[in-house]
Amino acid sequence: MDNIKKQKSTDDLKAKALKLAGLAQYQPGAIVSREVIRKQTGTVTVFAFDGGEELSEHTAPFDALAFGLDGQAEITISGKVHRLNAGEMIIMPANEPHALKAVGKFKMALIMIRS
Repeated sequence: MDNIKKQKSTDDLKAKALKLAGLAQYQPGAIVSREVIRKQTGTVTVFAFDGGEELSEHTAPFDALAFGLDGQAEITISGKVHRLNAGEMIIMPANEPHALKAVGKFKMALIMIRS
């Protein structure tokens, strides 16, 4: 995850109508992230993956909802591969191993709510 680049703070996002997919821009050979909201109760982050970029298998202590904004990705949850397209969502259950690989360029919003 060394190739994840973060963009700007969230202060410039408040009280504005914005296109979610436009908040993180593609960069060659990188994964770019832009935090939209960070609270003790959860986070919303937009990611832009260059084609072929991936997040290795890991677990999280909370459910996470991934919403496809552009392109396609393969999301593996507990060994089962799921194809996620723009306009689709998938819930990655807490404490289950999951990984992501971009099939071409891919953008998503990741929503985590802590409980």
